[in-house]
Amino acid sequence: MKLKQVAIFAAACLIAAPLSAKTIATVNGEEISQDKLDNFVELLVEQGAEDSEELRAQVKQEMINRLALVQVAEQENIDQQEAVKQELDLARQGILVRALMQDYLKNNPVSDDAIQKEYDAIKEARGQEYEYKVRHILLEEEDDANALLADINADKVSFADAAKENSIDSGSGKNGGELGWAPATNYVPEFAEAVREMDAGTLASAPVKSQFGWHIIEVEDRREVAMPDLDELKPQLEERLRQQALTDFQNSILEAADIDEK
Repeated sequence: MKLKQVAIFAAACLIAAPLSAKTIATVNGEEISQDKLDNFVELLVEQGAEDSEELRAQVKQEMINRLALVQVAEQENIDQQEAVKQELDLARQGILVRALMQDYLKNNPVSDDAIQKEYDAIKEARGQEYEYKVRHILLEEEDDANALLADINADKVSFADAAKENSIDSGSGKNGGELGWAPATNYVPEFAEAVREMDAGTLASAPVKSQFGWHIIEVEDRREVAMPDLDELKPQLEERLRQQALTDFQNSILEAADIDEK
């Protein structure tokens, strides 16, 4: 039994009357009941708080403070002010809408079959993906890139030495042009397209132009990227389906409503 359940059960055992009959405080003659305190605590627990005697004492004091202030506000007709009435109405609407959506999800939970179908659809649409071990040399001028590529192909200079001496990408240049393992989507479109079309262990036949300059590209290796298992993606997929279900539910209500805009 959870802590909250233990606390409620223990309180029930101490009194013969139902919880709703127990008054835990009065403010100017107005009662605050045990069940209202329990409901307040339950809301906080749902939001991540831990049920404890300290929390309950804090909640009780907060309820007393709020009631005392609300009583004065009502005595001074604050609740009758138009701005306040509008704010109260908006708060009520928000609470009702949230409760409606929660109730719908409770009565229409996302099934394991639906999650499996969503996973299969994503997997099919995704297709086979790869990540590539790439190195490059970046130069400003096309002629310089063509000349250096010719020297590399003629074994006049190694790719690594050429990168260290000539690449204007100083970050990768000092490491022989190494960019490490990454999916093609990590690169600008022109670079990514060239990488996807190359086999492992090959050098691009011509420099590739991008917004940064001219790239001499070598794909050292490539490997398949496996899609994460269903268990790993299940929480995200379930939340995605829950949000879609709520959107569909809301749209169905709006489509059925008789709305006449003026």
